[in-house]
Amino acid sequence: MISTTVSPTERRGRLLRVLGVGFGLAVIIGNTIGAGIFRTPGSIAELLPSFWLFLSVWVVGGLYALIGAFSIAELGTMLPRSGGQYVFARYALGEYAGFIVGWSDWISSCGSTAAVSLVVGEFAAALFPSLAGKTVLVAATVAIVFAVLQWRGIVWGSGVQNATSLLKALAFMALIIAAFWLGGRGAATVPESVAIPVGWSLFAAFIYGLQSVIYTYDGWTGVVYFSEEVEHPGRDIPRALFGGVLAVITIYLLVNLAQLYVLPVSQIAGKDFAAGVAAGVIFGRHGDTIFRTLTIVSMLSAVNALHLMATRVLFAMSRDGLFARKAASVNVGGTPTAALLMSALVALLFIVFGQTFGQVITVLAFFFVANYTLSFISVFVLRKREPEKERPYRAWGYPWTTGLALFASVAFLVGAIASDRRNSVYALILLAASYPVFRLIKLLSSRP
Repeated sequence: MISTTVSPTERRGRLLRVLGVGFGLAVIIGNTIGAGIFRTPGSIAELLPSFWLFLSVWVVGGLYALIGAFSIAELGTMLPRSGGQYVFARYALGEYAGFIVGWSDWISSCGSTAAVSLVVGEFAAALFPSLAGKTVLVAATVAIVFAVLQWRGIVWGSGVQNATSLLKALAFMALIIAAFWLGGRGAATVPESVAIPVGWSLFAAFIYGLQSVIYTYDGWTGVVYFSEEVEHPGRDIPRALFGGVLAVITIYLLVNLAQLYVLPVSQIAGKDFAAGVAAGVIFGRHGDTIFRTLTIVSMLSAVNALHLMATRVLFAMSRDGLFARKAASVNVGGTPTAALLMSALVALLFIVFGQTFGQVITVLAFFFVANYTLSFISVFVLRKREPEKERPYRAWGYPWTTGLALFASVAFLVGAIASDRRNSVYALILLAASYPVFRLIKLLSSRP
């Protein structure tokens, strides 16, 4: 819901409190559901070649997001400032912790914008031969167009988000219905030729699969990037968080059930785009076109959401003196224009030098769950340090649910380090190098 009761005088030079639950749902769905749901089922089916094991890892990943949402909802209503998890870490744990969260979140959001835009370019080139060899140009155009749409203000940006996310949800539901209506029954049982891992091998396979699932669920915190722009944060942030997470869990489970209804697990295993294979079975020669069109529709809402979120992170850091003060400037439409411009330029650099920066994106993925970890720690810190502070929403099941989410996050990080030591070492080096960068930025931002 968008409010239009704010006068031009009130709007000038600051963020506008005009967003509601509808936008919160749209930004969570738009940011979370992307290429991951198309790419990860193939790798997970390869690790867990069983109907029930395959589905269980998606359920566990969804429960992790849902339990985490209880704690993020408390922080978002207690500290209703735009900027995402950076706001929580800085307030509870200090400027350096906030800098780590904010900087990694901003860079990874810009990199994700580029990655998603490149998928649009690749798939558009497959649909339209005239665009062959112009993937980078198409990707750059997509990123620029959505940045221009947001330049006019949050009303435009949120309107685009609402429309593209609704279109995405409808497209997914159409695919799911078509799969159950037109598809044949898949293999709920495992073919005898496929060996199911047991013991330690099963545990390791489940952890590896869970890593991919958690990355695919990443983005469910979307609404807290806009906390001070939500009209009724104490009421609407929890509603958007819980509604958004449940919607994503439902869509992911239905998409995977639909794929398993059409194809046996053995035919999903190892496929880069298992949904594309399923679409070919359902729609025949039109399957590839339908699948690529659906993917492009999904990516467009993600590009818009990522632009919006990256802009708010940089704006919040700049407002707090952890980046150039100019990036905290806001136009009459409620858009932090300098932050939007910088975010779009970094995304374009990722697009142009995509292959060079691919390793960087992989390394930054390590910080996704690290940021969740710091947020869950922040709940414990603030409950002890400021027990009397107003909390419009208090985490359900605290301290057990927050503790469980924290334990799962730490276990995930340990698993990531054990399974991908090279990229984990790069991430730790990047973490160590962040402190001198933090001191330098503090020094430069303090100058008049």
